[in-house]
Amino acid sequence: MRSDTIAIDEAKALVGEEVGVSNWRTVSQEMIDQFAAATDDHQFIHTDPERAARETPYGGTIAHGFLSLSLLSTMIFEAVPKLEGTSAGVNFGFDRVRFLNPVKSGARIRAHFMLAQLKVRPSGIVECHYDVTVEIENNLKPALTARWLTLAMPDRPGETAT
Repeated sequence: MRSDTIAIDEAKALVGEEVGVSNWRTVSQEMIDQFAAATDDHQFIHTDPERAARETPYGGTIAHGFLSLSLLSTMIFEAVPKLEGTSAGVNFGFDRVRFLNPVKSGARIRAHFMLAQLKVRPSGIVECHYDVTVEIENNLKPALTARWLTLAMPDRPGETAT
């Protein structure tokens, strides 16, 4: 789905369009446990499959909402072309995030990226706003929706991105 690069002027013409869909990604219990360890969020609904099966309506453990959100960084890389003349992309923030449906351990998710806005700042930094939907395989209701703001940093003079 992703081509390597796209010119900024070409990207501007895509505002309002879906610009990429990531590959399916399995959210495993191991991934959930590693996220719990990294964030010190060991709530049983994430880390204790037997108890979560007994005491929750989910039938087992679910991923942390912030785990699903954090996967956007890798999913955008595989789905959306890099902007020509830029060397790095950074998070700028979110205008809106809604966690709509839990991601069960073992479920597969993928992200759809719609380019909502693109503006080139006087500094050459390109600000992109994406409307993102994270889909859960075989589920009508998405895991989350978000308006994600990113910045693409321009190449420094004499430098080319690799």
